[in-house]
Amino acid sequence: MAKRPHLVIAAGGTGGHMVPGHVLAETMTARGYDVSLITDDRGVKYPGLFDGCPRHVVPSGSLGGLNPIGWAKALLAMAKGRAAVKAIYRQRCPVAVIGFGGYPTVPALLGAFAAKVPTVIHDSNTVLGRVNRMLAGRVDVIATAFPNVHRLAPRHAAKVALVGNPVRADIVALRDLPFPDATGPLHILVIGGSQGATVLSKVVPAAIDRLPADLKARLRVTQQCRPEDIEGVRAAYAAAGVPADLATFLQDMPERLASAHLVIARSGASTVSELAVAGRPAIFVPLPTATDNHQVYNAQEMVDAGGARMILQSDFTAETVSAAIAQFLADPAALNAAATAARSTGRPDAAERLGDIVEGLGKRGRIPASGGDSSLQKASA
Repeated sequence: MAKRPHLVIAAGGTGGHMVPGHVLAETMTARGYDVSLITDDRGVKYPGLFDGCPRHVVPSGSLGGLNPIGWAKALLAMAKGRAAVKAIYRQRCPVAVIGFGGYPTVPALLGAFAAKVPTVIHDSNTVLGRVNRMLAGRVDVIATAFPNVHRLAPRHAAKVALVGNPVRADIVALRDLPFPDATGPLHILVIGGSQGATVLSKVVPAAIDRLPADLKARLRVTQQCRPEDIEGVRAAYAAAGVPADLATFLQDMPERLASAHLVIARSGASTVSELAVAGRPAIFVPLPTATDNHQVYNAQEMVDAGGARMILQSDFTAETVSAAIAQFLADPAALNAAATAARSTGRPDAAERLGDIVEGLGKRGRIPASGGDSSLQKASA
């Protein structure tokens, strides 16, 4: 029996890197590939990701905000990581290496360059990350999640392919379901990332309390909160007379999203991509400290399409948010139109499109970036 081709996925230990990599791993495993993961200490601790795949933790270091001594230590760690990766590749050489961002991507791809293995980087944000900018000049394909890419050098535009951001199959499945009936109870889902967001806990209950009584009486809220905020949020909703299901972590996100009429959230890449694929209208409040302001750019495509409204945190007040909620929920026809607009920006086949690029590289050594929808790309330095 012929040995299955081997792919390596490299990703740093944040959900924005790990989850799209995991989805691609599932896609390529189904196509008959063996997949290995190169990551850091955080990456191997994510529950349910890359189960059954060999996982290698390699030295990588961080190059952000360091003094010269810190840079020297980081570069030494990168060199050690590259040596470890080359040893891994000697045991079983991959047909391609795919980096999803984060510092473990650096030694993984440096090892691939040395072994002349085809390479791809994928960036889930609209602003190309620091690591991907470092590697962009040497990889074969730069796969992107959004049509407008910032911090991408124009000389690299020819190798860009728009594929979208791979999202989990249980989220993609929501796309085939009808949008929830908006003439009865209305469900608002409030999420703030893996640890919640205190600004949402402070502002959203107060905003909902300001709604007209007839609209407020129809609301049902599910909200993710920080542990230190949850009792205060519970008291606020009780005072407002609005039923609220609160948790510090939402394990059944697909089910919650299936019943949601409106989502209020940060605009991290995974959140935006999942809401677009599912077709759920949103109020986005970008994280103001996000690197290169990338959460603002992430939200822009859905906002421009009419499926979302973006409110900067400096303007995220009870008055502003209450008006935005009412604008979405007061008219069922308008709400359904917003859902359709949000859905129009989704790319449910992102994992398959990225898989086609990877498979083409693995079989033919190199392919042009037109394997994705590069005609839609706009690069800016």
